[in-house]
Amino acid sequence: MNNASMDLSSESERLADVAVIGAGLAGLAAARALAAAGVDVVVLEARNRVGGRMYTKPASNGIPLDLGAQWIGPTQHRLAALVESVGVTTFRTYDTGNNMQYQAGQPTIYSGPIPIGDPLVAMETVEIMLQLNLMANEVPLNAPWEAAKAEEWDTHTVATWMENNVASTGVRKLLALAIQAVFSAEPRDISLLHVLFYIHSAGSLNQLIGVTGGAQESRFHGGAQQISIKAAEALGERVILNAPVHTISQDDAGVRVESDALIVKAQRAIVAIPPTLAGRIRYRPILPASRDQLTQRMPMGTVIKVHCIYETPFWREEGLSGQVTSDKGLVRISFDNSPESGSPGILLAFIEGEEGRRWGRRSAEERQAAVLQCLAGYFGEKASRPFEYVEHNWAEEEYSRGCYGGYMPPGVWTNYGEALRTPIGLLHWAGTETATAWNGYMDGAVQSGQRAAAEVLAALGVNQKLAGRPQRAALHVPAGQE
Repeated sequence: MNNASMDLSSESERLADVAVIGAGLAGLAAARALAAAGVDVVVLEARNRVGGRMYTKPASNGIPLDLGAQWIGPTQHRLAALVESVGVTTFRTYDTGNNMQYQAGQPTIYSGPIPIGDPLVAMETVEIMLQLNLMANEVPLNAPWEAAKAEEWDTHTVATWMENNVASTGVRKLLALAIQAVFSAEPRDISLLHVLFYIHSAGSLNQLIGVTGGAQESRFHGGAQQISIKAAEALGERVILNAPVHTISQDDAGVRVESDALIVKAQRAIVAIPPTLAGRIRYRPILPASRDQLTQRMPMGTVIKVHCIYETPFWREEGLSGQVTSDKGLVRISFDNSPESGSPGILLAFIEGEEGRRWGRRSAEERQAAVLQCLAGYFGEKASRPFEYVEHNWAEEEYSRGCYGGYMPPGVWTNYGEALRTPIGLLHWAGTETATAWNGYMDGAVQSGQRAAAEVLAALGVNQKLAGRPQRAALHVPAGQE
């Protein structure tokens, strides 16, 4: 903990109605809702940028690369409304041509969402997906621990459930790949109850893993971080960058939020960061054991996201979509991530779960060589010669420590789930991990921020005297911290 801010002068203090910790999409959504209601809100962000796990950087040729979250699907209505309100536009993910599946090094070329090289495997895959969808519908989104079979399902990992319920090795491998792709973790890591909740929160497993009609259907012109940047610009100097919060105190007088940049005194606070990071803040008085132990039990997934940039998307000439799945190798999922114009060609590769953990300990040079060798095995020798290679390891980010989100191992939902969203005194919780719709996704982040803002507005009993406060003008970076 950095206690230097305890000695800050009064000029480094700020009064507000509400303090929001985190300028990711959840924190910004909360702040937008509060500001729209006339509430004086301050957002403290640890990084030197807004967006959290939304992070867009230009390639050497200026093409925006989404190093973090990047997709929007057709049922993500909250995100769609925010995107429209800030003036960001979308385009469809390239989903034309044949996909490839590799099992034991042997390719199957197919079209559509499910490999059909072996009709029996395809049939069992459809049956298992249907079974999981039906089970998921039995999980109450607001209280997964109240599902009729919650205790049973929360005892099992996905791996143990597959061992007992999935006959085909091929189907088990496909389902394991889906878990790795969605959670950046392994089937042995995650509670079956959590996966069922997650499926229900998205609508179906098909929507989670699908491109057209699914969560990966569309991308954003200019990159996904544009959404957060534009939302923050509208909030102006309410957003403070380079301000990692280290202590939150509450008493009868209100909340005191201490960061490296300034101290905010407010009536309420919204903590809009992943639970595992929220657990690293010092609280006075200390949090109840149930909340603190929850934060100890929600690890982040592990993913290294890689962009390989070529002069052209040469795989399209061969009738390929750029989408590959594989049951082995460090890259088991790939997409065509080229811009809407189709030039340059970009292959997006993910190193996830156990492979992300293993290869995260290797050098960047070793990873690059292994990724290019893997892609060359899928797409031919041309894939080994990108003119630019860009990777981002989210587990190495100080203010993320993993991606895509926090997940629940066995026993967590049934023992600690009630602490996930329940306010503690003057503190409220947001972040995509707390969402009931599209948990783990940008849409879920927006939902969580809006829900937390509604809690705060109700608690404050907002009235007309709070309305009409002037809009502030510019995103504020404390002096010397640009």
